[in-house]
Amino acid sequence: MYGTPDLPPDFVSLPYVWADAPKGGNITLGNTGGFDSLNPFVRKGTVPWQLSFLTHESLMGRSWEEPFTLYGLLAESVEVAPDRSWVTFTLREGAQFSDGSPVTVEDVIFTYDLLATQGHPKYHSLAAQIEQITKTGPRTLRIDFNTENRELALLAGMRPILSRAQWEGRDFANAPLAEIPLGTGPYTVTDYEAGRFVQLIRNPDYWGADIPFRRGTHNLDGIKLDFYGDASVMFEAFKGGDISALREFNAEKWATQYDFPAIDRGDMVKSEIPHQKPSGMTGFVMNTRNAPFDDWRLREALIQAFNFEYINDTLTGGAQPRITSYFSNSTLAMKPGPAQGAVAALLTPFASDLLPGTLEGYALPQSDGSARNRKGIRTALALLAEAGWTPKDGVMRNAEGQPLAFTILLAQNSSENIAIADLYLSALTRLGIDVTIETTDSAQYTARTNAFDFDMTLYRRALSLSPGNEQRFYWGSEAADQPGSRNWMGVKSPAVDGMIDAMLSAKDEADFNAAVRALDRVLTAGRYVIPFWQFTTGQIAHIKALKYPDTLPIYGDGPNFMPEVWWYDPS
Repeated sequence: MYGTPDLPPDFVSLPYVWADAPKGGNITLGNTGGFDSLNPFVRKGTVPWQLSFLTHESLMGRSWEEPFTLYGLLAESVEVAPDRSWVTFTLREGAQFSDGSPVTVEDVIFTYDLLATQGHPKYHSLAAQIEQITKTGPRTLRIDFNTENRELALLAGMRPILSRAQWEGRDFANAPLAEIPLGTGPYTVTDYEAGRFVQLIRNPDYWGADIPFRRGTHNLDGIKLDFYGDASVMFEAFKGGDISALREFNAEKWATQYDFPAIDRGDMVKSEIPHQKPSGMTGFVMNTRNAPFDDWRLREALIQAFNFEYINDTLTGGAQPRITSYFSNSTLAMKPGPAQGAVAALLTPFASDLLPGTLEGYALPQSDGSARNRKGIRTALALLAEAGWTPKDGVMRNAEGQPLAFTILLAQNSSENIAIADLYLSALTRLGIDVTIETTDSAQYTARTNAFDFDMTLYRRALSLSPGNEQRFYWGSEAADQPGSRNWMGVKSPAVDGMIDAMLSAKDEADFNAAVRALDRVLTAGRYVIPFWQFTTGQIAHIKALKYPDTLPIYGDGPNFMPEVWWYDPS
């Protein structure tokens, strides 16, 4: 994205893999909830999240040792205009789908059109910024862009490539479960039972096993994905040896509950993998499309009432630090105190639209850790009064006498989030707010959040060290009313849109960092989410036969670090 790639054109393998890792072994991984689709590229249905990483590929692949650098995958080479107004890809001779058919320029052009018209909404933004795609040779194509956005040349290389022969003239968006999209990736789906398991087998004829980007990766022969009703059931399955590896997101549980016999015997081990990526945002998101969450003072009151220190101590032993902004734990995070320099210059033209704290500095409240949180409750009461809500006979009401009431929507399999909501509920009840915790199955939860049919719900958004075009889909104004977008909070802010524009048009890293830090300020001071804790270290417990390289990438365990670069050692 900026500067030059770390690796030379003749690199042998990625720096965080063991190029000569042995092949073999079968493992089982666990997911909570269920699935009713095996098509990761459409809005309809719930899909095992691992599929898009393991079964499909793009023209170029991302190195997790660099903030945002791509290397050839289905494409053997790339040419980019000096101003990045166009990009040309040359396909590798020999690139194939899992059925042995070759990947052609026609497949690539067809895929871009298919995803733009029938694919998940996350693909639509790029499509709108493409002027034309032209076949320029037997294995080459050129993509011209219609807008100034330096990231587009990279995004164009990251779309999954699908088979024209499979989908031409077909209803891609509503295909049945049994219609699995054909991919070029190392693994294929060989068996499944809806909602229960998916079996993936490494393709013995995988076309890309020896290209530099793939060397030493995808070493496991088989990966089975088993599905469980909730995290507690899955944990018991892991303890019983039914699952080969498990990520743990609770520091106290990691410290106190991983002392079962298999760990004591050494049959299973605990691995901690540090990273340098942003915290992202995890917490209870408020739907600002609807009253009363359209008032920032009420949102701030609900943040003040959330007794983080007490909840964190109760559920994690206080071991995990709080998320303090969307890009906290990274160099992209907003600086404390007033905005200065280039950040202030970017924000000042939007001063009239900015909420208090954006320019002056905004920080989340800190309680004394006691259960009562008197200071937070007092502040919340004052803010609610400013917003027109006062307690009458123990019930918080507005001037029309209507009670303040809302629902926290959660998935049935999210036991920890339900526990957080239960602890939060006691504070809200003290304020006279009528709150209901509603749980639903994973399919209904997905459908309702896609349609923004909630008052408050759990929000989890991972962010990278090189945020870009996807930010429009996360919190751009256009995405606020686009079903299926990640803008669950309904942000419609000229300042947010302006900071994303500045970020995408930045010519150097300094301007880019300033734009992201300014964006971080606007989002954080927007009071859209009540943040939970962050994970600065990946925690994975696994069978001792699973090994990973000593050299770790800056993204740590990454989105698919395991099982992408791990291997099986039966000795």
